[in-house]
Amino acid sequence: MRFSVIIPLYNKAPYIEKALQSVLEQTFDDFEVIVVDDGSSDDSYSIAKSVLEASEKPFKLIHQENAGVSTARNNGVAASHGEFICFLDGDDWWAPTFLEKMDSLIREYPEAGIYGTNYYYVKNGRQRVCVTTAETGYINYCKAYSEKLQMPLWTGAVAIPRIIFDKMEGFRSNLSLGEDFDLWIKIALQYRVAFLNNPQSYYNQDADVRWRLVSKLHNPSSHMLWNLDYLAEEEARNPDYKHLVDNLRVYSLLPYYLSKEYRETAKKELDKVDWTSQDAKTRRQYSQPIALLKAKMAFRKCGSAVKRWILRHI
Repeated sequence: MRFSVIIPLYNKAPYIEKALQSVLEQTFDDFEVIVVDDGSSDDSYSIAKSVLEASEKPFKLIHQENAGVSTARNNGVAASHGEFICFLDGDDWWAPTFLEKMDSLIREYPEAGIYGTNYYYVKNGRQRVCVTTAETGYINYCKAYSEKLQMPLWTGAVAIPRIIFDKMEGFRSNLSLGEDFDLWIKIALQYRVAFLNNPQSYYNQDADVRWRLVSKLHNPSSHMLWNLDYLAEEEARNPDYKHLVDNLRVYSLLPYYLSKEYRETAKKELDKVDWTSQDAKTRRQYSQPIALLKAKMAFRKCGSAVKRWILRHI
């Protein structure tokens, strides 16, 4: 078996059929599908079961009590047999040639520990190419990511050799935000990263916001930026990694810095930043009064909401 496609599933009834059909209609046919239902309370499980049973592809449908996406993915991998592991969330989808292009990328760049393709970011019914900073071939993951904070590796557009996934012990189950970055960076710091600058996957931002975790403030114990101390030595000696993680801190921790509940713990993480490597705009931002920053963020949110409304109605 060349590929195992792991699909964690939690309350994605309106989307899961499209996601599964995009996998079942692949032009490359040496793969299996493993769906792990993470305790859905809607019809996700029954819809997935119906779609898979109507296909001729090998599949497994696993049900577990709600334990989070990391555990669901890890359990899916444990039940699979493919040489390479791919992931797809239940509200995203692939181009028909995703696995075909991924197979070609693996054959052309056999030394990589992880493979990724470019992908489309879908919002308000419109799509744009997500990564504009990386070319096809082996890439410096940290540099490519830090340049514009465009993720060269996204969960729905990667393939990982099983032997590498097992060596890294999969996703950390204690993380609910950034569990994918945590795994990618561990791999990228030890192995080469191969990238195909050809969009082959669709990252759906129009899914029901109730089930999306990225817009919520997470307890620091489950947020990857507060759980990177095990890479402290790497941060001290690797300037590319240092620049990336600092950029992620100043970009991602602003809502926490503005939150009364998490401000002090955010400050501790921001104290790790080498501010001399940050641009003047970022330095000015964090030197402004909290009240002014909150007002600016509220204004941006309002503007974003108006823009979304306009795009939906034109």
